[in-house]
Amino acid sequence: MVQRIDVTGAEGVRLAAWEFGEPPKRGGESGERESGVLLLHGLMGRASHWASTARWLGERHRAVALDQRGHGRSEKPAEGPFTREAYVADAEAVVEQLGLAPVTLIGHSMGALTAWQLAAKRPDLVRALIICDMRASALGAASQREWEDWFKTWPVPFATLADVRKWFGEDDPWVERATPARGEFYAEVMAERADGWGPVFSRRQMLTSRETWVYDAHWEELAQVRCPTLVVRGLDGELGRAEAQEMVRVLPRGAYAEVADAGHLVHYDRPDAWRAAIEPFLDEVLAP
Repeated sequence: MVQRIDVTGAEGVRLAAWEFGEPPKRGGESGERESGVLLLHGLMGRASHWASTARWLGERHRAVALDQRGHGRSEKPAEGPFTREAYVADAEAVVEQLGLAPVTLIGHSMGALTAWQLAAKRPDLVRALIICDMRASALGAASQREWEDWFKTWPVPFATLADVRKWFGEDDPWVERATPARGEFYAEVMAERADGWGPVFSRRQMLTSRETWVYDAHWEELAQVRCPTLVVRGLDGELGRAEAQEMVRVLPRGAYAEVADAGHLVHYDRPDAWRAAIEPFLDEVLAP
């Protein structure tokens, strides 16, 4: 079962959250819910990208995935803000309004940064953290320019969803080898319009969101995270092994896992291997 829940984020932005699993109380005879799990997608993603993960989590825990501002079914305010502070405040509002604390945060890419910034800001709300393929080092101006140029290559509008899957899975200049899972990932963030298929987000807003974190390093906030934290990388992802292991060293209670034959979209590329990598950690930190 998937249930939509409307939440009010920072500055009154309307957010769509999605609860996976049965809503009745869990936790045995006491009738109390177990603490929740909040899943945060990356830039251009949406809550549905977590469906596979959220469904098995929802068998034992209260699993909620959030469409972050500017994404999915959540509001896309023309003038934002799309700052780090706004994204963190939104996640904080979801945890508090839905009564998820002490919450386990699972974030991919930009969503992982939001997760560890919230854990650093509000340790009282966060029980555990999983960081999926997100770097703590600054990416720099060249990276932002590459993204600006990449967005210009998109052949929007796409005539069909099959064209979306083929372009992002095979023809995109950033694709080194055919990756059907990548094509499916982007097909999920497209909507049909009168002239064809286009993204459900504004590429301009995505660049605005990205520029609020690519120029800075985030090691200091990472070191402030006090809860148990698992750093996960895809073997062919964007987070290198050396940096991932340094992140684990900086974290007061860090652990490391990697997923073979996975790129940046670790949880989407290899859902079974992703589960095998994170489930032992969750079993330990979420044990009754």
